[in-house]
Amino acid sequence: MSAGTRALETLLSALRLPFGKDGLSDGQLLALARKRDETAIRALIRRYNQRLFRLARSMMKDEQEAEDVVQETYVRAFTALDSFRGDAAFSTWLTRIALNEANGRLRRRRTMVELTEIDRSEPAAGAEIIMFPLNSSALSPEAEAGRVQVRRLLEEAIDRLPEPFRVVFILREIEGMGTEETASLLSLKPETVKTRLFRAKRLLRAELEKALQPRFSDIFPFAGKRCALMADRVIARLRGSV
Repeated sequence: MSAGTRALETLLSALRLPFGKDGLSDGQLLALARKRDETAIRALIRRYNQRLFRLARSMMKDEQEAEDVVQETYVRAFTALDSFRGDAAFSTWLTRIALNEANGRLRRRRTMVELTEIDRSEPAAGAEIIMFPLNSSALSPEAEAGRVQVRRLLEEAIDRLPEPFRVVFILREIEGMGTEETASLLSLKPETVKTRLFRAKRLLRAELEKALQPRFSDIFPFAGKRCALMADRVIARLRGSV
């Protein structure tokens, strides 16, 4: 493995946030959620807020629209739990609902992008790796103060990726999903997922190789008060549906 590839893996691993490992299992929480247990519903919302928001944000390119997608996803899921048979993981089922909701909004907003020519294009030279500068020493106060600006640069660079590349990059490299799972969610061939990820990294290279800092675990943050407010809004809508 080259030094550049190791640098890439180090940075991407820092982007991933663990979820679903604390407390009750999804199955236990779902059993309670089916009985309209609000504590269980809130726990599931906290568990999957980050993934769903990142996915929706990558597709809508607008934080408010992304929040709307996430909220609608939860409402649809929790009002239709009886239709969830467990054939796939709850996280997969929930992610598919979010994908469908985001795609539906995009279809209403514009004509879907034609992907054929993108998929047929040949990779260009220099796409093998993204060269990321690593600095093992502690961040200086000036560098720490600039983290927000650098994070914004990264988000903007991801936003400029073509949508098919952007969604694959978010799912594979930020959320850490596997090739097969990503392919299944997006109704793509695994080879297509690999190709789009490869090209996404190539497109990001020029913008990121001089700007990234060693750790960016706070990309597209969705926690704290925003996370709690999402749970409050979903619970309020679920109460109204009884």
